[in-house]
Amino acid sequence: MVAVVNPVQKRLTTQTAEIAPDTVTIRSLDWDRDRFDIEFGLQNGTTYNSFIIYGDKTALVDTSHEKFRDLYLDALKGAVDPSTLDYLIISHTEPDHSGLVPDILALAPDITVVGSKVALQFLEGLTHTPFKQKIVKNGDTLDLGKGHELQFVMAPNLHWPDTIFTYDAGTQTLFTCDAFGMHFCSDATYDEHLATIEADYRFYYECLMAPNARSVLSAMKRMADLGEIKQIATGHGPLLYHNVQELTRRYKEWSQAKTKAETTAAVFYVSDYGYSDRLSQAIARGITKTGVAVDMMDLRVADPQEVNELVSIASALVIAAPPSSGPMSTVARAAISTILAAVHDKQVVGLFESYGGDDEPVDPLLSRFKELNLTEAFPAIRVKDVPSEQTYQLCDEAGTDLGQLLSRDRKIKKVKAIDNELEKALGRISTGLYIITASKGEVNGAMLASWVSQASFQPLGFTVAVAKDRAIESLMQVGDRFVLNILAEDNYQALMKHFLKRFPPGADRFAGVKTRTAENGSPILADSLAYLECEVSSRMECSDHWIVYSTVDAGKVATPDAQTAVHHRKIGNYY
Repeated sequence: MVAVVNPVQKRLTTQTAEIAPDTVTIRSLDWDRDRFDIEFGLQNGTTYNSFIIYGDKTALVDTSHEKFRDLYLDALKGAVDPSTLDYLIISHTEPDHSGLVPDILALAPDITVVGSKVALQFLEGLTHTPFKQKIVKNGDTLDLGKGHELQFVMAPNLHWPDTIFTYDAGTQTLFTCDAFGMHFCSDATYDEHLATIEADYRFYYECLMAPNARSVLSAMKRMADLGEIKQIATGHGPLLYHNVQELTRRYKEWSQAKTKAETTAAVFYVSDYGYSDRLSQAIARGITKTGVAVDMMDLRVADPQEVNELVSIASALVIAAPPSSGPMSTVARAAISTILAAVHDKQVVGLFESYGGDDEPVDPLLSRFKELNLTEAFPAIRVKDVPSEQTYQLCDEAGTDLGQLLSRDRKIKKVKAIDNELEKALGRISTGLYIITASKGEVNGAMLASWVSQASFQPLGFTVAVAKDRAIESLMQVGDRFVLNILAEDNYQALMKHFLKRFPPGADRFAGVKTRTAENGSPILADSLAYLECEVSSRMECSDHWIVYSTVDAGKVATPDAQTAVHHRKIGNYY
């Protein structure tokens, strides 16, 4: 194993390691990355993993992020003469995995690029250079010799529409790029310590894979036909070897739960145009938090029959503004015409701009949906600058609002279904009143909480129950910091009223509220009785809430003689 450090950027390193006979990984370790494409915060950096398979022919599986150009190419040259590479297998064309494709083509002009039809079409536009190519479909094989016969699995939407998996039967290794990965950077090549990585593994799934749960299950069904999978060579984080069965079981279980939802929202976007895919992913993430299933569809490659079928079953439609001119516009416009022809008046619709420089105006399109009696799920999202953290928070919150709108009737039915005596008894559990406040980067949030309880002495810690569909949930991942503001019994009404109200997506929760900044960067409410500065240590999943265990770093009582506000309920099946 060899580690190479960038002498200028000390926290960019590469690692080369043999992972199977005739198989080597080159891992680009991005230690300090704290955001992934802005919309998702990271606690432990990330990696970009590439692989070399040596047979009679030699194949390179994926490249790396362009920020690693010199480090990666040096590591590659240390493992193989690039000019002797026979194949470059593209798992998908997202830039963090294909960013160095032009460099590889320059070093190996006779190389054959292998990928799905959609992937190769995109690369033609990216490289502006002719190259040898081999389009593969599900079940196709490529024999490298020396027992390395590769079989390809179509895995679209995980999490780009052009994704493929590659299975090497000779080493029982499955190369999956984004799927089954995680944003977790360490020198450990493998997943030896499950407890260390499982929170990041789950967060990664929820952010990137949950909105494509049906696609996850379809890909896993195809995986079942491959034979034994000894290890999964992922595109991010440690490779899966010690916990393959357990971690793939979790993917299947989580995805099955997502697809059993009674309600579905369809999210239509245009990959490789502006920020359409990123923004749509953030909206989809917000929707899935509410228990509503999401089906994402790329208008660039959508089949008209598939579009029609999805619209027919969806309760909500979210649509990205496509380009107003060019070949991509023609395809997208045809798909939107199909959507308009298939809608019915019980659906809701939400539109957003892609910031691609040539967006179709959203207002005329929105008017057409309203003329068909569709309800607007959230105000159209208008992106006037390069999306920021706040833009993605706006998208997440818009998706959550849409999901809550769709699930409102179902929640009312559940409330009415609980036994009357049972709910009265449960309601006699009294609780305090608190405001949780959090800030991370440009994003902040707040939530009125009552299900709070001290949980440990050493270290000092407590638990708080956070509903899965709360906007602040994204700011309470393992490692995140926040403030628990404790309200006083004689001075809580104004704060409770303020934070109980429904905020529109992207609204400032703290407008008109006196605050100061804690050491951990989160707001302290000036009118609170006391406050605690906290860090999330672990999370336990319950059916509709996360139980978040946090340790306490600091705290202070502002009014020593005051008592904590107590919340009494008459029934226990809603707040």
